[in-house]
Amino acid sequence: MASVSKVSILDYFHIVFEGENGKIESNCKACGTRIQAKRSVTSNFVTHLKRKHQAMYDDFVKRKDMKREGYPSAAVHTLAPNGGNGRYALPMGARVGGAGGLGTLDGGAGGGGGGGVSKFDKHDPRQVMISEAIAKMIVHDLQPVSMVENCGFRVLLQFLEPRYTPDPQYYIQNQLLPAYTYQAQLTIRQALASAHALSLSLDVWRASSAATLGYLGVTCHFLSLEWQMRSALLACLPLTGNRVLSDFDEVCHSHGVSGRAFRVVADPLLATTTVKPCCLPGFCQEEDDEDDAESRNHPEGSVRNGHGGEEAWEDSWERGLGVCRVDCFSRSLSLCVREGLHSCTQLASALAKAGRFYSYITTLVPPEKLSQVFEGPGMVIWGQGSASPPSRDWAAQLKVLRQLLESVDVLEEMSGPGEMVLGVPETALLRELADTLEPFMEAWDMVCGEGQADTQTDRHVSISLALPCVLGLRKHLSETSTPHCPSLMASLSQAAERRLAPILEDPLYITATTLDPQFKLTWSSDPEWHRQVLLEELSKYSTDSNAERLVHSRASPGPPPSPVSSLARPCKLFSFIKQRPMMQAKSLEQELAIYLREEPTDEEALHYWRRKAIDFPLLAQVAKRALTIPACSTVVESIFSKAERCLRPERGRFLPKNLETLIYLKANYRLLWT
Repeated sequence: MASVSKVSILDYFHIVFEGENGKIESNCKACGTRIQAKRSVTSNFVTHLKRKHQAMYDDFVKRKDMKREGYPSAAVHTLAPNGGNGRYALPMGARVGGAGGLGTLDGGAGGGGGGGVSKFDKHDPRQVMISEAIAKMIVHDLQPVSMVENCGFRVLLQFLEPRYTPDPQYYIQNQLLPAYTYQAQLTIRQALASAHALSLSLDVWRASSAATLGYLGVTCHFLSLEWQMRSALLACLPLTGNRVLSDFDEVCHSHGVSGRAFRVVADPLLATTTVKPCCLPGFCQEEDDEDDAESRNHPEGSVRNGHGGEEAWEDSWERGLGVCRVDCFSRSLSLCVREGLHSCTQLASALAKAGRFYSYITTLVPPEKLSQVFEGPGMVIWGQGSASPPSRDWAAQLKVLRQLLESVDVLEEMSGPGEMVLGVPETALLRELADTLEPFMEAWDMVCGEGQADTQTDRHVSISLALPCVLGLRKHLSETSTPHCPSLMASLSQAAERRLAPILEDPLYITATTLDPQFKLTWSSDPEWHRQVLLEELSKYSTDSNAERLVHSRASPGPPPSPVSSLARPCKLFSFIKQRPMMQAKSLEQELAIYLREEPTDEEALHYWRRKAIDFPLLAQVAKRALTIPACSTVVESIFSKAERCLRPERGRFLPKNLETLIYLKANYRLLWT
């Protein structure tokens, strides 16, 4: 075997000075950073590569591994025999074959214990890195921890890295995941201790496949000291009878946020039933079969979405949360659309035919041709052997339907002659539906966006968007006519007036929208009246903010004062200099008047108030509280939906305790691993 050159971390640094006792100074070859250390202690160099230059660090680890096993390092950089990328070439000395067709390394034993291959030490960075990657995969995909004991999974690990020793199930479940949970809890508590302002969201979920299985999620939306909005799941707890509010209080107390939440977003209907996602009736055949079965068992739920016990729970929420409770705007918007869709029976048959046509063309037409028609995020191609139906999100389905209608002639030509065609009446009806719901879809996209279920982003949309959206929807509904399905327009208008119109007179929404610099009072038809409402609301919260700011300043000292010039000013010598006028604090009315005189700006609201906090201290105190209230549903709600799909009988079940931990870690994924 060819000789192997020594692998040193110093290969990635230029040594510029070497002193006594082995002390050296080196510059990083990538960024030029100067690092001082002893030649015998190279941890500083390794840490620098790992934090700043991940690719160089991976190359170093790979070269070290090659040296350890006696592989020539040049084999990693050579081209594969087929002319492909050498990154995927086997090291020299490897042979392909072995039992089961898997590749084995010389001295290895196929999928067994590794034979002559030396195993990693349990503290080896590579061993730890692979174990963490497996735990991240289990959390990200909500997989059962028992999968690490599966024979196929272990054979795959042995093939990919023979030196890795798989961790047993009990180690991941009883040590690794609890350690990650403790780390997340500690980080969240530290962040909340110094938060400027915060609001909470309550999500109650029950699995339809298991009547006794349910969870309570408590999410905190808080403003950091750097004026950055963050969200974190404080707890995911199994439901125990009617102890929702008691569990909520315990979570708040344990995280030190009792009495600090500005608002609590909690919908009373979530406490009584699992809310199915709103979708176009008939367009998604598989999901509609389940909805129809539930509707037959609960006919009232097919229209009211399980509101049977809403009044009792609403009383319970009001008693427990009082005026702090706020309904989720995105869910209210979705319920309006749901009621409108279920009010027109002729829509179901037309959408069902469109769904069958969509399934028909995606089965027959090659994907490369379909990609010319169905483009954009969320455009799932149904068919081609895939068991996945289109997205259950009504907005995503509506986008597919619009593109289907815009290209119906081209699609019929692609699919060839057949009975699955949309007639003129169905096309006209569906076009009317798409045009009617287009502003609702725009409002949904603005509030929820594309990354609603992405746990690796901190996208926060405040309720300042709710009031302008309601005004736009009300204007659209008043100006639109639907000759083909008048019941759709009537039902949408009634639902909007019942669920959304109260927002227009709510002082909280008026305050949040006006303190958003892109709106101010440009939306108001009666600025003087809204100004008075705003002043009353601001005076109420600014008093509380001043008291809270005083308490906070006593509890945590602020930054040290700026240094003052040490040169004293002689009274006689500098008597010609006029005294600087004392800065008079502006009143709330003065701050509001100056703020409203400025032109609206497209600057992000939190950036604006961070910059203007000195000019408008009273308004800023209220703005940073109002802007913490989210307008859209939380990440944990989308995780609940995914967990329900994983809990179906044909997919097996998790242990509830394990699922509780995985949901908590998945919701805080970004906090731990991004």
